Order: sequence, then C-alpha cells, then structure tokens
Amino acid sequence: MSYIEFHDVKKVYRTGSVDLYALDGTDFFLEQGELSVIVGQSGAGKTTLLNILGGMDRLTSGKVILDGRDISSLNNRDLAVYRRNEVGFVFQFYNLIPNLTAYENIEMASQLVKDPKNPADLLEAVGLSNRRDNFPAQLSGGEQQRISIARAIAKNPKLLLCDEPTGALDYETGKSILKLLQKLSTDEGMTVVIITHNSALTAMANRVIRLKNGKVVSNTVNEDPKSIDLIEW
Repeated sequence: MSYIEFHDVKKVYRTGSVDLYALDGTDFFLEQGELSVIVGQSGAGKTTLLNILGGMDRLTSGKVILDGRDISSLNNRDLAVYRRNEVGFVFQFYNLIPNLTAYENIEMASQLVKDPKNPADLLEAVGLSNRRDNFPAQLSGGEQQRISIARAIAKNPKLLLCDEPTGALDYETGKSILKLLQKLSTDEGMTVVIITHNSALTAMANRVIRLKNGKVVSNTVNEDPKSIDLIEW
C-alpha cells in the first residue's frame, strides 16, 4: 500500500441540469517522503485535488487513503482534526494574519498541536530571524511566503501541500522558496506535494503526476531529481 492513494475520485459540480467534473475518475499514488509535483494547465483539477487531499473539500465519489486511513469517509469533526494535526498548507497568496508579527503567525500554528517545531528555529531556517517582530505589511512577498512556509511546518505535519507556491513571486525569490521545499523533503523526510502549471519544475521532483481534464494521464518516478539551482524557466 502506498502512503497516499486516490481511487476513482470524482468531484462534480452541478449547474442547473449540467454536471461539471473537476475530477473525473482520478487515480494515483504517492510514497512517503517524496517531493511530488502535480502539473497541469488551468482547469485541469489540480487545486480541487489538493483541497480534497488536505481535507478542505469533499469528493463526490471514490476514496482517498493516507497512511492506511480512509480520509474521504471522515465526519466533519474528524476531518477538522486531520487538517489541524496532519496537514500543512502553503498557499499562493500567503494568508498571513495581518495584525500578528512574523513570529506570532508561526507561533499561532505551533500552538494547535502536541509536538510542534520551535517558531524561533523555523524563523532561522527560513532566514528571517531578523524580521521576527515585523508585521506582514512590512515584509516583501518572498518574505511573507517564507513565513507562510514556516507557519505550515510549525505543526510538524505529515504532509505539506503547496498550491502554486511561487506563482506570485519573482524568479529569484521563487527559486529560494522551491529550494526550501526541496530541502524539507530531502533533509527531513517530509512528504511534499506541489501543484503548478510550470512544467520546468518537474525536474526537481521525486515523482511527477500530470493531470488533464480531471484525470491523471501519467504518474512517473524521476530517478535523478535536480537541484533547483540547476533549473531554469
């Protein structure tokens, strides 16, 4: 059994008498500790897939297994516990709390779980110890994204889900963010899933999943993932 398994997952939105399939019989698997890139054009179903895996959305039919547990059958209470304890989210637009400092944004997440990482250590890990007492409005886009990553991993999650994490960043800042995500996988064994429309990023992944029209069209292992420093786009 793989660490993550999607079995014939469908997500259907009904508009009047028309059914719109965001996911249409999606099947794939991921292994623990991998950095996986899920790639596809806008509308392919990437964000829907990520939201279902993260417990933020419910599927219409099918089954999602994580570490031997059927998370698609959880009730609302158990799903909230799953999101809080086992999943870290990195969004494209940061979602930091504006009236909390960088440290407090990270500290807030660490207070949700029993075995968190140390917020001060995380600030150092993302290179922002000197910005500890700054509010989000006083940080650049790249700094805010690094704080959002530190906040996501403060819970010491089993699974880190990243929705276009560099989409709003300049090239160099984007590369630094991706380098940090790659390090979390290679050095700490964290299972990291990145969704993107940028095919160049597949070179950094242990596993590449291509999504089209709500279906997985390929699931391949990359035997020689490249350092972000060597990738150009």
